[in-house]
Amino acid sequence: MKRVLTALVLIPVVLLLVFKAPLWLFSLAVAGIVGLALHEYLNIAEAAEIKPFHWLTYAMGLLLMYLFWVAFVPKPRQFHAYSPTAAWWLPFLLYPVIFGIALVFRKDLKAGLAASAVSGFGVLYIAGSLGLLLAFRADPFQNTLILFVLFSVWGGDTAAYYVGRAIGKRKLAPVVSPNKSWEGAIASVIASVLVAFLVFHFHEQLDSWFSPHKTFFTKLLEGKVSAAHVATLGILTNIAAQFGDLFESALKRGAGVKDSGTLLPGHGGILDRIDALLFAIPVVWYYANLTGFLQPHIP
Repeated sequence: MKRVLTALVLIPVVLLLVFKAPLWLFSLAVAGIVGLALHEYLNIAEAAEIKPFHWLTYAMGLLLMYLFWVAFVPKPRQFHAYSPTAAWWLPFLLYPVIFGIALVFRKDLKAGLAASAVSGFGVLYIAGSLGLLLAFRADPFQNTLILFVLFSVWGGDTAAYYVGRAIGKRKLAPVVSPNKSWEGAIASVIASVLVAFLVFHFHEQLDSWFSPHKTFFTKLLEGKVSAAHVATLGILTNIAAQFGDLFESALKRGAGVKDSGTLLPGHGGILDRIDALLFAIPVVWYYANLTGFLQPHIP
């Protein structure tokens, strides 16, 4: 019951933030989730007897969110698709330097490589993924992808849970997550593809919910989204989401932790709720930008 009640409260809040919140408020909310998820991630690392650089990891995570804002958020009245520069990813190259210098000034050098690696990876794993939501939200041609990735993950999780409980017999990853089955995983993929077709079938209507002025952009898209792209995106997103879920389970199992936190009654922690999204979001972003299937059709 706690699980259901928590979901009934969270889902409307998330959808309100996606559709109606100003971009600055949406960005602050995402940054807040990044901070909470990093806190839980670092606690898992501590449980695994690794001593990461807590405050430096928080600082680098929030810095990365700021760089996403600078790189991806369009200027006011910029009514066309924004092509970000490559500058936002350059700080990634400095992570070995940043966390390496921090290690030099640490008194306890035991497992120093693990501490530096865990800290740097956490920034990329959490802030690097969630920061791409700002890119989706700021782009008038891609903001529906936020809904797609959310609904795809939610639909896939629901299908996997109920089908797995009903007919699941073949274990998917018995060491990491004994309750997950191949039957549930296949049902999850099918559900995500169906969600993809529903989202893109109603792309114009959903797009208009972001703003009453979005009809101009949807006309440029001409309502044409290839069925092949939709099916492929649904499959790839779901596979990434399932691996994201399993990856976080592997981290917790290796550290001897049941849940990442207790913030969400019946669900565990923030990281437990967004683990699938952390792998799915980059896949959606790369697919959309490499294929250009949501680019405008300008006569």
